Amino acid sequence: MINLTLIRSNSDNTDFKQLVVLLDEDLAVIDGNGHAFYAQFNKIDTIKEVIVAYQNNVPVACGAIKPFSKNAVEVKRMFVHPNYRKQGIAAEILNELETWAKALGFSECVLETGKSNQKP
Repeated sequence: MINLTLIRSNSDNTDFKQLVVLLDEDLAVIDGNGHAFYAQFNKIDTIKEVIVAYQNNVPVACGAIKPFSKNAVEVKRMFVHPNYRKQGIAAEILNELETWAKALGFSECVLETGKSNQKP
């Protein structure tokens, strides 16, 4: 089991903002010429529910939810730093986001991703 601490925050969280910069750098490579188009859907200023994961007090991953419809939230800004991948951190964040969404009264979570984000 990994030593992981998850904190609930919002998009003003400095660690979240730093992780999102790294996420956007990754997406710029993945999306190529389409990155500018997708970037318009990834603004963080309206996100109120954010999870930041820390391993030994180092921010290593993040994820967020925002309202999508009356009953659903959309999972946004999921990212795990490359040095910390393959440890189950993303699953921990998703579980916490789903728990939070349920506590907020939502019954569904949706995730939209670009075609270029799919692994071969």
